[in-house]
Amino acid sequence: MRTPHVVVVMGVAGTGKTTIGPLLAARLGVPYAEGDDFHPQANIDKMSAGVPLDDADRAPWLDAIGIWAHGRSGLGGVVSSSALKRAYRDRLRAAAPGIVFVHLTGDRALIEDRMAHRRGHFMPTALLDSQFATLQPLQADEAGVAVDVSCLPEEITERAARALNGLPDPAL
Repeated sequence: MRTPHVVVVMGVAGTGKTTIGPLLAARLGVPYAEGDDFHPQANIDKMSAGVPLDDADRAPWLDAIGIWAHGRSGLGGVVSSSALKRAYRDRLRAAAPGIVFVHLTGDRALIEDRMAHRRGHFMPTALLDSQFATLQPLQADEAGVAVDVSCLPEEITERAARALNGLPDPAL
């Protein structure tokens, strides 16, 4: 029997992490954790004011996600996290070595349009440029897959699940 992956659904704001994460978790039969829930209030306040987070701001957030992911090792789970920099993903892997990433990718105009139409989220569209400037896509030596977000959520989820199925079993 295949050991379930612990998956980090990553990407810039507006790519659909909060939509795809729960759909992917349901598809895989594992729990989902919303990455935004791991932010300390100071981070939420800063982003709500239109101020990008720096690495020091992100450290406790990444550590909290890493603790959750470590606790799901061997059990599987899906958590959302922008995980924009290689150093952030390395930090997550240090906490939970078997994690894999689903990088949601898309055209900037599409993502900006999606962000402009969502309601009740603390991340303003004004921070999208800083997100793209910070983004370091997955490298060949990182366990994960990239999935384009220009289609319906169900299709994105199916593509992600198929791609994950092609990755090595995390127990090996």
